Amino acid sequence: MKHSPYFDLLVGLFVCVLLLSNLLSSAKIVDVGISVGGLRLVFDAGTLVFPISYIFGDLLTEVYGYRRSRTVIWIGFLGTALMAAFVWLAGVLPGEPAWEGYAGQSAYNVILGGVSGLALASLVAYAAGEFSNSYVLARMKVLTQGKWLPLRTIGSTVVGQGVDTIVFFVVAGAIGVFPWDLVPSLMVTNYVLKVGIEVLFTPVTIRVIHALKKREGIDVFDTDTDFNPLRF
Repeated sequence: MKHSPYFDLLVGLFVCVLLLSNLLSSAKIVDVGISVGGLRLVFDAGTLVFPISYIFGDLLTEVYGYRRSRTVIWIGFLGTALMAAFVWLAGVLPGEPAWEGYAGQSAYNVILGGVSGLALASLVAYAAGEFSNSYVLARMKVLTQGKWLPLRTIGSTVVGQGVDTIVFFVVAGAIGVFPWDLVPSLMVTNYVLKVGIEVLFTPVTIRVIHALKKREGIDVFDTDTDFNPLRF
């Protein structure tokens, strides 16, 4: 396949969104003061940006196919792991005295100290969710012969975000990133917000997909694709 500046741009934005979501998830938990049936609607701040990664995932799979999307998913995985490693390294290095006076190691640990642990949960959930999303979208495209695009993008997100949300919060709760009493509220709110953002942006997603297909002159159908996620 020819080199594409549009593909390069999508890869860059995709990885940027992943890194931002991990950073924001560690930095703050948001409480909008709303409860439904006694369940507080709280969410980690990374939820504001993470659903966009699924929009990019839909664009990549729908236009360029599962094979190239699989490569991008692994690039995002490696980028997130690299960020987590250097955040951990910066945390264990000794702080400069003046910095210790106005900020300090405790502040670093509170805001960024959870990134490495969060990244572990995020990496496991991200791989499971993104590959589920990409696989479902690619298979639905073949089964529907390229029709019902809005249904396919939303349907794949419902599956992918479901897998991602369950795996992420189970792992994060198990390693102590989030207290277990908050996990049910976080899980429900995050899933509703993630799917809701995908639905809200569906008209824009569809327009961008059609524009990309026209500009690139391609529309890949994964009829004979090996869907093994471990192939790079």
